[in-house]
Amino acid sequence: MNYIQIGKKITYLLRHNPEDLTMDKNGYVSVSSLLEKIRIKQQDLDYIVDTNDKKRLSYDETHEKIRASQGHSIKVDVQLKEIRPPRVLYHGTKYDSYVKILKTGLSKMRRLHVHLTDDKKIAYSVGKRYSGRDEPIILEIDSAAMYTDGFKFYLSENGVWLTDNVPVKYICNE
Repeated sequence: MNYIQIGKKITYLLRHNPEDLTMDKNGYVSVSSLLEKIRIKQQDLDYIVDTNDKKRLSYDETHEKIRASQGHSIKVDVQLKEIRPPRVLYHGTKYDSYVKILKTGLSKMRRLHVHLTDDKKIAYSVGKRYSGRDEPIILEIDSAAMYTDGFKFYLSENGVWLTDNVPVKYICNE
């Protein structure tokens, strides 16, 4: 069984296209419906949830529902709580995107939020995923100034920092 591929399929369904799964306003679907759709057993789903290095999926308190932690392009309320960010956050990207970002800032594109991290290594790995053989560009975000200026930040269950957008004036290239 290819757990990585199955995990990607589940994440896609729960973030972007639940197809025939019934999703509530908070992004949860029934575990039993998901198991039936994907044709796996509960222990396989538990393994996927427990071993995903980015903790992209989470159960509700009862373990009867499951959702993606963040990264949605469909409108759901994952019940994020506003929180003061660290002084600096990071965003990894490829050179072509970097050129555009310097003109327009970071936007959420098709997602509900811009994704940031407080860990340069994670920003590097995310940027590397998009930049292929080229070195990724790591952007330093002055999140303290953004927060002072009234921007809201949220921390997802899996440790991803989220905000609506990052204007150019808060972006520094390392």
